[in-house]
Amino acid sequence: MKKLILSAAIVLGSLSIHAFASSPANVITKSIFQDDYKEVDAVPAAIKTGLDNAYPGVKLEKAFVNSKKEYKIEITVRGEKSTVYTDEKGNIIKK
Repeated sequence: MKKLILSAAIVLGSLSIHAFASSPANVITKSIFQDDYKEVDAVPAAIKTGLDNAYPGVKLEKAFVNSKKEYKIEITVRGEKSTVYTDEKGNIIKK
């Protein structure tokens, strides 16, 4: 009888350890970091032309500019969202 109670305690103890260990922490951290970019309502025509040439069918979602006149542009191309960096002349910058 003692062995039966002892084995039941071991089995239940091991199950509770597995249940605790497999529970993931559902913590999601979202950080927004704009690198001193400020949102703008419009971008120069050269940027629109450069983006149209590089990404046919592009749709501009948001645009940001920094003190160096570099633009961070959030775009959608064929349903896929992306972020592109350009200078004020429409040249794409690799970052």
